[in-house]
Amino acid sequence: MKRKILLVFTAFLAVAFFYGQANAQAEKMIGLWKTIDDETGEAKSHVKIYKAKTGFYYGKVIKLLKEPQDKKCEECKGALKNRPIVGMVILIKMKVDGDKLADGKILDPGNGKFYHCTMELDSKNKDKLKLRGSLDSWGLAGRTQYWYRVK
Repeated sequence: MKRKILLVFTAFLAVAFFYGQANAQAEKMIGLWKTIDDETGEAKSHVKIYKAKTGFYYGKVIKLLKEPQDKKCEECKGALKNRPIVGMVILIKMKVDGDKLADGKILDPGNGKFYHCTMELDSKNKDKLKLRGSLDSWGLAGRTQYWYRVK
């Protein structure tokens, strides 16, 4: 009986430890990031990644770097149509999945479309964030961007 209790307790500690490690990686993604256009290589905007009280992670456009600050999302649909891009939440309902954030959506204000999204810190440079936006939830049909922490 003592052996079973010890085994269960050890398993609980291991799960808690690994969950804490994964959550710590996600917490390191919180902050201000400079987005880079994957086609032109130019800096586009500053996005603030934050954690909501619900436990999900979101990202809001804080500043446009190449466009006027009052630019609107002309290609967006529904309630986002013709809304200002600055202040727009473009990363939606990201959740911790191991050492990355996944299962959320990202909006491309350039075409008004939402994509499945995963993101993780670069293993060698914690100030570099790899984002994968894709049509499918497996990440097969999509694009990768790298964002850089604003200091």
